[in-house]
Amino acid sequence: MLRACVIDFGKGWVNHLSLVEFSYKNTYHASIKAAPFEALYGQKYRSPVCWAEVGEVQLLSPEIVQETTKKMIQIKQRIQAAHDRQKSYADLKRKPMEFQVEDRVLLKLKLPQELSRVHNTFHVSNLKKCYADEPLAVPLDGLHFYDKLHFVEEPVEIIDREIKRLKRSRILIVKVRWNSR
Repeated sequence: MLRACVIDFGKGWVNHLSLVEFSYKNTYHASIKAAPFEALYGQKYRSPVCWAEVGEVQLLSPEIVQETTKKMIQIKQRIQAAHDRQKSYADLKRKPMEFQVEDRVLLKLKLPQELSRVHNTFHVSNLKKCYADEPLAVPLDGLHFYDKLHFVEEPVEIIDREIKRLKRSRILIVKVRWNSR
């Protein structure tokens, strides 16, 4: 964006940097549906024409205001030209796609009631082949979930205890049976 503005202003581009900043911060962005400054701070960005040091009183002539307005229009046009150029490059990589009825784009799954809070639409690229081993399958009836889908795992009983000895210390190892197994 700055490169597009430097072309017009030549060596004096540093003097117009505040105008470029103002133009960028006040330009509407479709992705955030607001200007960047307004989205961040909730108010419009102040015009650089009104910037003055504390204690400095000056009146601006209409010529200065018109010149600043013309430069800001020029900056916006350059930004738009740079945006259009980038969009044309991106559009070259895009290709129109048509889908027929029953084409597989997404896969919808009918999940059990226990997993009703999990979204039922997955992209096919996220799925992997599953080789299920029936004895290792955990029944969903014994599982308990919090409202935010965190698994609640509680100890049921202590199965075994063992003390492991190291050179100068001892570590107590406890084998616990949990409610999920």
